[in-house]
Amino acid sequence: MEFLIEFLQSGALYNFTWGNLAMLVVGSIFIYLAISRDYEPLLLVPIGFGMLVGNIPFATGMGIGIYEPNSVLSILYAGVTQGWYPPLIFLGIGAMTDFSCMLSQPRLILLGAAAQIGIFLTIIGAVLLGFTYKESASIGIIGGADGPTAIFLSSKLAPHLLGAIAVSAYSYMALVPVIQPPIIYLLTTKKDRLIKMAPSKPVSKRIRVLFPIFAFMICGFIAPGSINLVGFLCFGNLLKESGVTERLAVTARTAFIDIVTIILGFTVGASTDASRFVTPSSLKIFALGAASFAVATAGGVLFAKAMNVFSKNKINPIIGCAGVSAVPDSARVAQMIGAKEDPSNFLIMHAMAPNVAGVIGSAVAAGVLLAAFG
Repeated sequence: MEFLIEFLQSGALYNFTWGNLAMLVVGSIFIYLAISRDYEPLLLVPIGFGMLVGNIPFATGMGIGIYEPNSVLSILYAGVTQGWYPPLIFLGIGAMTDFSCMLSQPRLILLGAAAQIGIFLTIIGAVLLGFTYKESASIGIIGGADGPTAIFLSSKLAPHLLGAIAVSAYSYMALVPVIQPPIIYLLTTKKDRLIKMAPSKPVSKRIRVLFPIFAFMICGFIAPGSINLVGFLCFGNLLKESGVTERLAVTARTAFIDIVTIILGFTVGASTDASRFVTPSSLKIFALGAASFAVATAGGVLFAKAMNVFSKNKINPIIGCAGVSAVPDSARVAQMIGAKEDPSNFLIMHAMAPNVAGVIGSAVAAGVLLAAFG
């Protein structure tokens, strides 16, 4: 009888709470959105299933939970809490990213910079809501729509908020096709959306090879705190563009990044144990993250309209939405909306310029915040 009682007390039903039920529902919704709506399945399936794993309760001391020392999940989760996985993700992103779209139209880099306003305005809002400066900086980076950067910075400044920040950042990355279109339509006219842009000029191989080297050195000197992220990003891009390390580039942008993404997504999802995750602070973080992402999108669109006042070669302000770092989803949103207004209008390559600039911009912003509050 004692054995039976101990068995029941260590089981899921005895330890189950309404918070666990809520998180199981959220995890199931993530999986549904990934499979049925094709919303970032490479992210939402691992995170969603990880939520299911992390919210099957058990008695403490069994050595199987993500927060129990030396368990399998806790060892894998160390890559998140210690900030190991984000630079490795950036290596793969660099190896699959073509910066020539940005290099052929340098002025579009400004759109990627303008979108970072969402980060800094959200920091102010978080401070006003009672978060510390370190916590506010970690929450604000969600506006960059860059999950690895958000994880990297929060692991350094606010590790106790890591789960909520990571899930929030990846959730809004996945919901780019839902969040951005209403903001674009609100801030642009039909005339704006019909603007056609001249095709991009080709970029020589020499410039493509030199770019990651000089970009890293410039960013490193401006914001040394960004060298882990920008360094791996530029290194991956150099592997791609050099032409002599194609094997390494292929590995970095396929098997390597896939393995890291699986482990990162699954463990981030598993970290959402209801007892630690379902709190008033988490709800505030989700609200601030949504506001940050919306402001970042609006910042890019409005800055593109402002540039048109002083420019003869007009920019379609739709591509300003791609200033956030959700590569390539926000660029696809720009293409989708532009093509809906005019099927002959191809914006995706133009949108990729602020999109990849936003990746670098959010990493540099994280480096600045790490230096300021670390």
